[in-house]
Amino acid sequence: MSGPTLKVLKFYLITPAADHSGAAISKATGVGAGTLYPLLARLEEAGWLESEWESIDPSEAGRPRRRFYRLTGIGQTRARAEFAELQIPAALGEPSWAS
Repeated sequence: MSGPTLKVLKFYLITPAADHSGAAISKATGVGAGTLYPLLARLEEAGWLESEWESIDPSEAGRPRRRFYRLTGIGQTRARAEFAELQIPAALGEPSWAS
């Protein structure tokens, strides 16, 4: 799992029920658009995220429509498992390099 993916997943685990636009995700995580949008597409294809275009008329709003992404239940479970897997259990004793 890449660093940018972990940043995005951590962001979502902080507010799992919220919908976020790509721009908001990029701003909060520091992950650039060239990395972020392919990453979001992969997470959506895997079922971890779902997305929906906002229902506005771009000409009336004076800006393009935004796409909002939300973490799915599966995504939340899998993201938590990924972070748990990265933890080093303290019960393993002293690492071999410490002696």
